[in-house]
Amino acid sequence: MNHKSIRNQYEYLSWTEISNFAAQKRSTIIWPFGAVEQHGPHLPLATDSIFVDEIVNDVLKILPEELPLLKIPTQYIGFSPEHLSFDGTLSISSDLITSIILEIGKQLSEMGFKRLILLNGHGGQISLLNTAARELRKIAPNLNIFPCFIWSGVKGLNELLPQNEIVNGLHASLAETSLMLAIKPELVGVERPFEGFSQNIPEGWSLEGDSPTAWMTNDLSKSGVIGDSRGANEKLGNDLRKLLVKHWYKLFLSLMSSDWPNE
Repeated sequence: MNHKSIRNQYEYLSWTEISNFAAQKRSTIIWPFGAVEQHGPHLPLATDSIFVDEIVNDVLKILPEELPLLKIPTQYIGFSPEHLSFDGTLSISSDLITSIILEIGKQLSEMGFKRLILLNGHGGQISLLNTAARELRKIAPNLNIFPCFIWSGVKGLNELLPQNEIVNGLHASLAETSLMLAIKPELVGVERPFEGFSQNIPEGWSLEGDSPTAWMTNDLSKSGVIGDSRGANEKLGNDLRKLLVKHWYKLFLSLMSSDWPNE
């Protein structure tokens, strides 16, 4: 690990270094959230956690060193009840995740940090982190909180992925398999399952779109895959990785260049 990556890793610093970071005007913490849940027979359980962890690390490597921006350890186990019918999945309750966010967030605020970015890599806990952020703001009013989903708002996805994959947030299929082939190909199995499309969902409704359903994976798939992973390839994965890094680089840099909302 090079010096720059160590500098941005909260757990590798001393308490005096943390104090100096927290005291700075725009001191910001990035807290990645993922999941340990089934991702079909061909992807690792920690797929969501690996993605958010690696993308944040990629971005931190290219941001200016002088920014008071730190990453705390990724919360690997998340809220994944929809996958519990598949072995390997670990899920903690929404109450427990909220409590963890409130306790750690309050401590960071008391240290003097000004901002907390909850960067989530698991689609099944988007609304949960949004709610927890509001709860945290009540008890830590001086901490500005940004609950984000790593795939949201990324320009260019429409040019790389089928619309069905984007709208329905499909699981362990084309996008996720390709991205893992680019990031950690040694963790990708040889199978490429194809099942679980949403053709039986009533018109106008979706899995994770504008009008979502509270689906469980075994409603849709026997393999754990929702969608089609057969076209996955490393080139697509590299293209997706570049889009994600570019998007979050721009957002982090924009935030760190602004005093909002305390101007």
